[in-house]
Amino acid sequence: MPETAVKTAAEIRRDFLDFFTEKYEHTFAPSSPVVPHDDPTLLFTNAGMNQFKDVFLGQGEREYSRAVNSQKCIRAGGKHNDLEDVGKDTYHHTFFEMLGNWSFGDYFKAEAIRWAWELLTDVWGLDKDRLYITVFEGDEADGLEPDEEAERLWKEHTDIDPGHISRWGKKDNFWEMGDSGPCGPCSEIHYDATPDKSGGDLVNRDDPQVIEIWNLVFIQFNRDRTGRLTPLPAKHVDTGMGFERIARVLQGKTSNYDTDIWMPIFRAIQEKTGGRPYRGDLEDHTDTAYRVIADHIRCLTVAITDGAVPSNEGRGYVLRRILRRAVRHARQTFGVERPVLCDLVDSVAESLGEAFPELRQDPPRVARIVREEENAFLRTIDRGIEHFHDAAERSESKTIPAEDAFKLHDTYGFPIDLTSVMAEERGIAVDVAGFEKLMEEARAKSRAGAEKDESFTLTPGAIDALKKMGVKPTDDHHKNTGRPVMGKVKAIWNGADFDNLASINRRVAIITDKTNLYAEAGGQVGDRGEMHDDYEPGYGVTATEAPTSFEVEDTQLIAGYVLHLGRVTSGEVHVGDDLEIHVDRAHRDPVRANHTGTHLLNFALRQVLEGEEVDQKGSLVAPDRLRFDFSCSRAMTTAQIEQTERLVNELIDRDLPVHADTVPLEMAKNIRGVRAVFGEKYPDPVRVVSVGPTIEEIAADLESKTWEERSIEFCGGTHLESTKQARHFVIVKEESLAAGIRRITALTGVPAQAADQAGHDLMERIEAARGKVEADLLSEFDEISVLAEQITTGAVLRVKIRAALDALREEVKKMRKDARAGSREKVVERAREIASESNGTVIIESIDGADKDTLLAALDVIRAKHEASAIMLFSVDHDEGRVMMVASSPKPLIAKGLKAGDWVREAAGACGGGGGGRPDLAQAGGKDPGRTGYAMEVAYEYARGQLDL
Repeated sequence: MPETAVKTAAEIRRDFLDFFTEKYEHTFAPSSPVVPHDDPTLLFTNAGMNQFKDVFLGQGEREYSRAVNSQKCIRAGGKHNDLEDVGKDTYHHTFFEMLGNWSFGDYFKAEAIRWAWELLTDVWGLDKDRLYITVFEGDEADGLEPDEEAERLWKEHTDIDPGHISRWGKKDNFWEMGDSGPCGPCSEIHYDATPDKSGGDLVNRDDPQVIEIWNLVFIQFNRDRTGRLTPLPAKHVDTGMGFERIARVLQGKTSNYDTDIWMPIFRAIQEKTGGRPYRGDLEDHTDTAYRVIADHIRCLTVAITDGAVPSNEGRGYVLRRILRRAVRHARQTFGVERPVLCDLVDSVAESLGEAFPELRQDPPRVARIVREEENAFLRTIDRGIEHFHDAAERSESKTIPAEDAFKLHDTYGFPIDLTSVMAEERGIAVDVAGFEKLMEEARAKSRAGAEKDESFTLTPGAIDALKKMGVKPTDDHHKNTGRPVMGKVKAIWNGADFDNLASINRRVAIITDKTNLYAEAGGQVGDRGEMHDDYEPGYGVTATEAPTSFEVEDTQLIAGYVLHLGRVTSGEVHVGDDLEIHVDRAHRDPVRANHTGTHLLNFALRQVLEGEEVDQKGSLVAPDRLRFDFSCSRAMTTAQIEQTERLVNELIDRDLPVHADTVPLEMAKNIRGVRAVFGEKYPDPVRVVSVGPTIEEIAADLESKTWEERSIEFCGGTHLESTKQARHFVIVKEESLAAGIRRITALTGVPAQAADQAGHDLMERIEAARGKVEADLLSEFDEISVLAEQITTGAVLRVKIRAALDALREEVKKMRKDARAGSREKVVERAREIASESNGTVIIESIDGADKDTLLAALDVIRAKHEASAIMLFSVDHDEGRVMMVASSPKPLIAKGLKAGDWVREAAGACGGGGGGRPDLAQAGGKDPGRTGYAMEVAYEYARGQLDL
């Protein structure tokens, strides 16, 4: 127990921040979002150092060399995953705060160790006899020596009992952010809360009485994707202290969940569920439910606030799993049949809002997304629980079969980890390996597309090598003009090493001192182009004198270096060559139109969807289309899509100028109405793109609201000079991407005009088809139906086309129905032919052009001549996509077991339908005309079996 007075959690957080900012000159760095939008290697921000990863890799820098903060973290997927332990113990959480201090090439081990000891023992007054230190013992496989330096510094700079220092392996004392990235040895500080201070042997034994409270990581290596370790250009310090854990220690509790951090949420759970109070019992199922729900709603609230949404893939699926685990407890443990997690969002915003103000900005939006997800799962949860219980009862091996686990996942929305938790509660297992096999089979069936080629990504070692070679970051300030520039080849990267030359057809990445090509960023694809020398071949030119030409297939930006990926198409490229770089205008110009179109769409959506918080969530700007993801709680109506389209086209027709200005970041942030992508990092100064007025005009008229009627965004991409150059804009699709997120796909320029024209042409063709004579209309309708599925046109036009096509379809149906009615005599005549030609005990035939009544009439004709026979007739209706069947069986055959109702049911099942009736007369229908022949075979075999024919 600490000797200091009991502090609130808020006071503990403030103590930590003040200690480093006021006494040791650290800069407070606000927490980054838990959604790492700019780091594809992470599902969630899982440590305080994530936002500084570029600094550790030598790819970025800050204005300060010492930092401190409280970082929002989630560990619920990937390498660091605490999800399975939540609720079962006293100290694991999916969301938690990480108090941390950092040094970027400033101080190192000695200061980090000394200051940590000072805060814990002098400021907070922790009993030194309860503190234990672990250091890295080394690892032969990675060629790493023991961290003897840290062990010595602990003894020299603190008064810790030397017997409280021990060495541990890589699992415990070598910190890594993920499968790749910055890493290094660490010193962990553990607290012994046993009553008699006898917990020394329980360090690193997962005992709730002896827990790690602070980790001092000494970052000095980077691990690449192959697993190889290389020293970083500079040494750094990254420390992380679990806020919930240190609050527990300083408040003298035996569980994190007993601190004042959790009490407001527990009270809210009790109030909203009507349950009994939380008691803190680890063996009690209700208390486990309290811990799970409280932890999971904190995680969900923070993640959704920071831009994530539950979905079926990636981090979105992790959130969906978390939410459904909590919903299961609310439904099964507390007996709540309605959404309840959404009612807990306010309690999280209140408890964490002082430290993280963004949580108080829009709790209703978060609650709405949570409520929609709860409702979706509540529609299937009871049937899923029933299926689970059935599977558990059926299992003789005390294992839920893979097929049942898969059905729980696929049909009822139960993540496999939820099924495993429920099985564990019953003392049984789940065939997880079999489930994964079934999942992989399902993925293989639906897998489409290919992963992005990352074979030419610059490794940290390669970046360091470029710096040692004196290669400076690429000057790309010409990228927005696109005018040809001369660039000197500074390096040639083959994906693994640097070459001095590139020969014909070999794929490499060329780095030049300057470029006019736009590297992929901000959703805009990278430019294509060509590099060549200015050599003019003439008389007597030899093969070695052939002009040099390099085709640029893609352009990427890594650590300030622009990589021109492509192939030599003529001659050779050498380091030192001067090459003229040209932009592929056929590729860039439609990209520019689509990028400007994206800005106009963003603006238009905010005008049309009033009352919605429309925020950009992502985009793709490619030459063939634009895609825009935005927050919106419901699908857009056809009228809203049409209004959005019209507004964008009005802006295009007004020929408004498009301006791009570079502005100091702080000034740009203060521009009222400016739009930025949540979580995106922007440089200082930042480029601001405005449609209509210039930034100067906006700044000079701050009191006027007229400029707010224009599009103003942070953007580094390429744009048109005028909206008129976009020609036309068409929305081709509006769809759901995830809960609370919509996606629009659209076209600009000639493709948009072509899509519009194709839609109008089809509408004219539909109108022209109406009133045609039967033969012409039937032929025309089939062609129009196929074309309607194939063409690319606007979403609004497509709605109109479907309506017109539906009306035409009704006309065709009526025409065909009239034709069938007129062919009644033909059907009856065909029945007479069948009656004359048949002489068996079982008669099964198909008659085209018959409706139900006509088919029954045909059956009567055949029965009149074959009273002792069993008869089944089929007729296919291709317009409706169905099969009709009628059957009869005389009394003698019924006595032998052939009942018409059973017989026709068997046949209908063979073509996707069902039906039945009396033993002597029955009818049925099928949904798959293509299986009619097979259904007739099934009918015959069934009759043979019943009659022993």
